[in-house]
Order: sequence, then structure tokens, then C-alpha cells
Amino acid sequence: MSKRAAGRVRWGSVWLLWVRMSVLVLEHFQLIAGLLQVEMAERTQMVFLNENVTIFCKIAGSAQLDIKSMGITWFQKTQKSETYTKLFEYFGNHREASQRGACVSLRSLEMGDASLQLPGVRLEDAGEYRCELVVTPQKAQGTVWLEVVAQPVSNLSEQVMVKDSGDKHILCTSSGFYPEHINITWKKWTQSDPHFREFSKNITTDHMVKNEDGTFNITSHLRLKPSLEDNGTIYQCVVWHVSLPTIQSFNFRLILHPESEKKTDWFYIGMGVLIIGLITAYFFYVFFLRKGGFFTA
Repeated sequence: MSKRAAGRVRWGSVWLLWVRMSVLVLEHFQLIAGLLQVEMAERTQMVFLNENVTIFCKIAGSAQLDIKSMGITWFQKTQKSETYTKLFEYFGNHREASQRGACVSLRSLEMGDASLQLPGVRLEDAGEYRCELVVTPQKAQGTVWLEVVAQPVSNLSEQVMVKDSGDKHILCTSSGFYPEHINITWKKWTQSDPHFREFSKNITTDHMVKNEDGTFNITSHLRLKPSLEDNGTIYQCVVWHVSLPTIQSFNFRLILHPESEKKTDWFYIGMGVLIIGLITAYFFYVFFLRKGGFFTA
């Protein structure tokens, strides 16, 4: 190999090494320039009441980190407060947590995951959460709004009336939901129109009731004065709430007995009474009149 060719090889190796060093220096420069970023959930993270939740906060594109040279602080600002309260803090070997049991996994933190673990979420935990990360000499932060919801437990029932007025009262009850806004509608299906159609006649809704835990209950009443042509009609209560992935629907089928069946029932009852009366009269005649029980001197 000539000296010129050998020189080209050496210069090529030096050039490749220079390029690699430049990339490393550039990456380091980008970090020092303050390009540290955190990834969080969408602007609003929905969680369910009483569940253990994870509020996400991760370093974008992070490799394994030395947690001795970094720190994480979580703050919360509730709906009723205008200032932030510190929930969790970790710097080096110093770790401080609030009484709510909030914590960050140090093992996950080594991989750039600074997500906050919050046990048994309460309604008052709703609000804005701020994640502040320090990877010396950089600092980044992100915020997310935590929305706490509770799904309604709904059912249909028939109210028993004290006086038989011929009316039927169907109750659609939803309980234990939060927030308080809920939508309850009624539909019906008939044999003449086999599609569920929404209606609003003879429907009343009670006032919202607030439970001790802050959730709500509500009942919608459907009053029916059915005739035989309503026999087989299906009434449907439809419930929608922000906590539900889809709407809930509950059906009630109206079953009526024709008047002819009622008359037949009364006919058999009358025949039974007549037969019992004849049997009673026969025994009365045999044991009293025939033996002279009423005619002895």
C-alpha cells in the first residue's frame, strides 16, 4: 500500500471518529440548552372514584438515568384552591411525600418514568397536577388536569300503588354518580311501530339527591294508564353520563290480561262458591233437618 493510500485510510478513520464525537457533543449541547421535555397524558386525565391511579409524567426519549443527579417534584392545585401544594419530592437521597400516600417508583425513575401513584382517589383530588423534573443541569415541567368521576348504578322497578287506580308507575333510578349532570330519557317500542321512539309525556323527575360521599342520586318516574292495545309495549329508560363509555338502557315490557280472562276468573270463583254452598246445604239437611234436630219436641 502506498503512503498516499495509507494516509487516506488514516484520515478516513479520523473523519469518522470526528463525526461520532460531533454527534455526542451535539446531543450533550442540546440537553444543556434546555431541550429536556416531559410527556404527560392529554390535557385532561379521567380517573374513577376510589381507584388507585397513575398520573403520567415521562422524560421524552429517555435512556437509563442516574437518579442521584436528578430530582422530581409533584404539585397539586385543587378546584377550591388558587395555590399549589407539594405532594411528592425526591432529590438525591432525599424523599418527601404527603400524607395522601402519593409516591414515585425510584426504579421507574431510573428509566425516565416519573409518574405519580395516587391511592384511593377522592372527589377532592380533582384539579391540576404539575410534574417538575430536574436532570442536572436541565429542568422541565408539564401539567395535567385530573378529572374524578363515578359511574351511575341504574335500574328499573315498578312502584306498588296503595290504591288500585289502574295506573302503573315505572321508576328509573340512577345512584352514586359524579359529576351531577346526567341525562335520562324514555323511549318505547310498540307492535305497530317496531322502533324505539323517544317520548316525554307523563314523565317526572325528582330533585337531585347528594350523598354523604359527594356523589348523587336521581329517579325518573313514568306514569302509565295502559289499555289492552298497549299490551306487549316495551318501555326503555336511557341513561347517559360522562363516566360511561356508552349509554345504558333498561327495558320494561308491559303485560296486560284481557278482560275476558278476568271474567273467566270471576266465573270460576262464582262456581266454586256455589258448589261450596250446595255442599254445606246438603250436610245441613242430612244432619239437622232429616234427623229432626230442629223439630224435636
